[in-house]
Amino acid sequence: MTGTFLYVLFPLLIVFSHTSPAAGDDPAFLQSVKLNPMKARTEKLSHFRFYWHDKVSGPNSTVVNIIQPPTNNKTSPTGFGMVNMIDDTLTEKPEAGSKLLGRAQGFYGVASQEEVGLLMAMNFVFCTGKYNGSTLTILGRNPVFEKVREMPVIGGSGLFRFARGYVQASTHSFDLKTGDAVVEYNVHVLHY
Repeated sequence: MTGTFLYVLFPLLIVFSHTSPAAGDDPAFLQSVKLNPMKARTEKLSHFRFYWHDKVSGPNSTVVNIIQPPTNNKTSPTGFGMVNMIDDTLTEKPEAGSKLLGRAQGFYGVASQEEVGLLMAMNFVFCTGKYNGSTLTILGRNPVFEKVREMPVIGGSGLFRFARGYVQASTHSFDLKTGDAVVEYNVHVLHY
Protein backbone atom coordinates (compact mmCIF):
# COMPACT_ATOMS: atom_id res chain seq x y z
CA MET A 1 0.00 0.00 0.00
CA THR A 2 2.79 2.40 0.95
CA GLY A 3 4.68 1.55 -2.22
CA THR A 4 1.65 2.31 -4.41
CA PHE A 5 1.13 5.59 -2.61
CA LEU A 6 4.75 6.63 -3.22
CA TYR A 7 4.50 5.70 -6.91
CA VAL A 8 1.56 8.10 -7.28
CA LEU A 9 2.69 10.86 -4.92
CA PHE A 10 6.34 11.10 -5.97
CA PRO A 11 5.70 11.93 -9.68
CA LEU A 12 3.10 14.55 -8.63
CA LEU A 13 5.62 16.22 -6.32
CA ILE A 14 8.18 16.37 -9.12
CA VAL A 15 5.67 17.89 -11.56
CA PHE A 16 4.48 20.54 -9.10
CA SER A 17 7.98 21.43 -7.95
CA HIS A 18 8.91 22.28 -11.55
CA THR A 19 5.75 24.22 -12.43
CA SER A 20 5.29 26.50 -9.42
CA PRO A 21 7.88 28.99 -8.23
CA ALA A 22 9.79 28.09 -5.11
CA ALA A 23 9.21 30.12 -2.00
CA GLY A 24 11.07 33.41 -2.30
CA ASP A 25 11.19 33.45 -6.11
CA ASP A 26 9.56 36.55 -7.56
CA PRO A 27 7.52 36.26 -10.74
CA ALA A 28 8.93 38.13 -13.74
CA PHE A 29 6.43 41.02 -13.39
CA LEU A 30 7.29 41.70 -9.73
CA GLN A 31 10.41 43.43 -8.53
CA SER A 32 11.15 44.30 -4.92
CA VAL A 33 12.36 47.81 -4.26
CA LYS A 34 14.69 48.42 -1.37
CA LEU A 35 14.29 51.78 0.29
CA ASN A 36 17.48 53.70 0.90
CA PRO A 37 17.12 55.25 4.36
CA MET A 38 19.65 57.93 3.44
CA LYS A 39 17.37 59.15 0.62
CA ALA A 40 14.12 58.89 2.56
CA ARG A 41 12.17 62.13 2.41
CA THR A 42 10.17 63.36 5.33
CA GLU A 43 6.41 63.62 5.17
CA LYS A 44 4.69 66.99 5.28
CA LEU A 45 1.27 67.76 6.66
CA SER A 46 -0.51 70.26 4.41
CA HIS A 47 -3.82 72.03 4.92
CA PHE A 48 -5.83 73.39 1.99
CA ARG A 49 -9.13 75.24 2.04
CA PHE A 50 -11.19 75.81 -1.07
CA TYR A 51 -14.76 75.85 -2.32
CA TRP A 52 -16.44 73.12 -4.38
CA HIS A 53 -19.13 74.40 -6.77
CA ASP A 54 -21.73 71.76 -7.68
CA LYS A 55 -23.74 73.46 -10.44
CA VAL A 56 -26.76 71.33 -11.32
CA SER A 57 -28.79 74.02 -13.15
CA GLY A 58 -28.32 76.20 -16.19
CA PRO A 59 -26.40 75.91 -19.45
CA ASN A 60 -22.98 75.65 -17.72
CA SER A 61 -23.92 72.75 -15.47
CA THR A 62 -21.01 70.78 -13.99
CA VAL A 63 -23.22 67.79 -13.10
CA VAL A 64 -24.70 65.10 -15.35
CA ASN A 65 -27.29 62.72 -13.94
CA ILE A 66 -26.28 59.17 -14.86
CA ILE A 67 -28.93 57.12 -13.04
CA GLN A 68 -32.33 58.22 -11.77
CA PRO A 69 -33.67 56.24 -8.81
CA PRO A 70 -36.73 54.08 -9.37
CA THR A 71 -39.85 55.77 -8.06
CA ASN A 72 -41.26 53.71 -5.23
CA ASN A 73 -41.90 54.21 -1.52
CA LYS A 74 -38.48 52.84 -0.55
CA THR A 75 -36.36 55.21 -2.68
CA SER A 76 -38.39 58.40 -3.12
CA PRO A 77 -37.73 60.06 0.28
CA THR A 78 -33.93 60.04 -0.11
CA GLY A 79 -33.36 59.50 -3.84
CA PHE A 80 -31.61 56.20 -3.05
CA GLY A 81 -29.89 54.89 -6.19
CA MET A 82 -29.35 58.24 -7.96
CA VAL A 83 -25.85 58.71 -9.45
CA ASN A 84 -24.34 61.96 -10.80
CA MET A 85 -21.06 62.47 -12.67
CA ILE A 86 -19.26 65.73 -11.80
CA ASP A 87 -16.63 68.10 -13.14
CA ASP A 88 -17.04 70.78 -10.45
CA THR A 89 -14.86 73.85 -10.05
CA LEU A 90 -12.67 74.34 -6.98
CA THR A 91 -12.18 78.03 -6.16
CA GLU A 92 -10.26 80.08 -3.63
CA LYS A 93 -13.40 81.82 -2.28
CA PRO A 94 -17.11 80.91 -2.25
CA GLU A 95 -17.92 83.26 -5.13
CA ALA A 96 -18.13 81.49 -8.49
CA GLY A 97 -15.85 84.07 -10.15
CA SER A 98 -13.01 83.75 -7.63
CA LYS A 99 -9.64 82.25 -8.56
CA LEU A 100 -9.89 78.74 -10.05
CA LEU A 101 -7.64 76.29 -8.17
CA GLY A 102 -8.74 73.08 -9.85
CA ARG A 103 -11.64 70.74 -10.50
CA ALA A 104 -13.38 67.94 -8.65
CA GLN A 105 -13.89 65.12 -11.15
CA GLY A 106 -15.74 61.92 -10.31
CA PHE A 107 -19.20 60.92 -9.19
CA TYR A 108 -21.53 60.77 -6.23
CA GLY A 109 -24.54 58.63 -5.56
CA VAL A 110 -27.22 58.41 -2.90
CA ALA A 111 -26.25 55.29 -0.97
CA SER A 112 -28.62 55.46 2.00
CA GLN A 113 -32.30 54.61 2.24
CA GLU A 114 -32.78 56.38 5.60
CA GLU A 115 -31.11 59.75 4.94
CA VAL A 116 -29.48 61.70 2.12
CA GLY A 117 -26.10 60.01 2.50
CA LEU A 118 -23.83 60.14 -0.53
CA LEU A 119 -21.02 57.86 -1.61
CA MET A 120 -18.46 60.25 -3.08
CA ALA A 121 -15.60 59.17 -5.34
CA MET A 122 -13.67 62.09 -6.81
CA ASN A 123 -10.27 63.44 -7.70
CA PHE A 124 -9.28 66.98 -6.84
CA VAL A 125 -7.26 67.96 -9.92
CA PHE A 126 -5.18 71.06 -9.19
CA CYS A 127 -4.37 73.50 -12.01
CA THR A 128 -2.36 76.30 -10.38
CA GLY A 129 0.96 76.89 -8.67
CA LYS A 130 3.35 74.15 -7.66
CA TYR A 131 0.49 71.62 -7.38
CA ASN A 132 -0.52 72.08 -11.05
CA GLY A 133 -1.28 68.61 -12.44
CA SER A 134 -1.25 66.90 -9.04
CA THR A 135 -4.35 65.15 -7.72
CA LEU A 136 -5.89 64.00 -4.45
CA THR A 137 -8.38 61.13 -4.41
CA ILE A 138 -11.36 61.19 -2.06
CA LEU A 139 -13.59 58.18 -1.41
CA GLY A 140 -16.11 58.20 1.39
CA ARG A 141 -19.55 58.76 2.87
CA ASN A 142 -21.08 62.23 2.88
CA PRO A 143 -24.24 62.63 5.00
CA VAL A 144 -25.10 66.00 3.45
CA PHE A 145 -27.34 67.37 6.21
CA GLU A 146 -24.67 67.10 8.92
CA LYS A 147 -22.88 70.38 9.62
CA VAL A 148 -19.39 68.93 9.06
CA ARG A 149 -18.76 65.74 7.09
CA GLU A 150 -15.45 63.89 7.10
CA MET A 151 -14.19 61.72 4.24
CA PRO A 152 -10.82 60.02 3.73
CA VAL A 153 -8.09 61.00 1.28
CA ILE A 154 -7.01 57.62 -0.09
CA GLY A 155 -4.19 58.64 -2.42
CA GLY A 156 -2.92 61.06 -4.99
CA SER A 157 -0.54 61.70 -7.85
CA GLY A 158 2.22 64.14 -8.71
CA LEU A 159 3.32 65.95 -5.55
CA PHE A 160 0.68 63.95 -3.66
CA ARG A 161 2.02 60.43 -4.35
CA PHE A 162 1.34 58.18 -1.36
CA ALA A 163 -0.94 60.87 0.11
CA ARG A 164 -3.27 60.05 2.97
CA GLY A 165 -5.46 62.15 5.18
CA TYR A 166 -8.99 63.46 5.39
CA VAL A 167 -11.29 66.21 4.21
CA GLN A 168 -13.95 68.06 6.14
CA ALA A 169 -16.85 69.37 4.08
CA SER A 170 -19.25 72.10 5.26
CA THR A 171 -22.11 73.42 3.15
CA HIS A 172 -21.62 77.13 2.46
CA SER A 173 -24.80 77.55 0.40
CA PHE A 174 -27.51 75.38 -1.13
CA ASP A 175 -30.29 76.53 -3.48
CA LEU A 176 -33.41 74.40 -2.93
CA LYS A 177 -34.91 75.45 -6.29
CA THR A 178 -31.92 74.65 -8.52
CA GLY A 179 -29.99 72.10 -6.46
CA ASP A 180 -26.80 74.17 -6.87
CA ALA A 181 -24.42 73.96 -3.90
CA VAL A 182 -21.20 75.54 -2.71
CA VAL A 183 -19.29 73.46 -0.16
CA GLU A 184 -16.20 74.49 1.80
CA TYR A 185 -13.54 71.77 1.83
CA ASN A 186 -10.78 71.70 4.44
CA VAL A 187 -8.19 69.16 3.36
CA HIS A 188 -5.57 67.76 5.75
CA VAL A 189 -3.09 65.54 3.94
CA LEU A 190 0.24 63.85 4.63
CA HIS A 191 2.50 63.67 1.59
CA TYR A 192 6.17 63.78 0.59
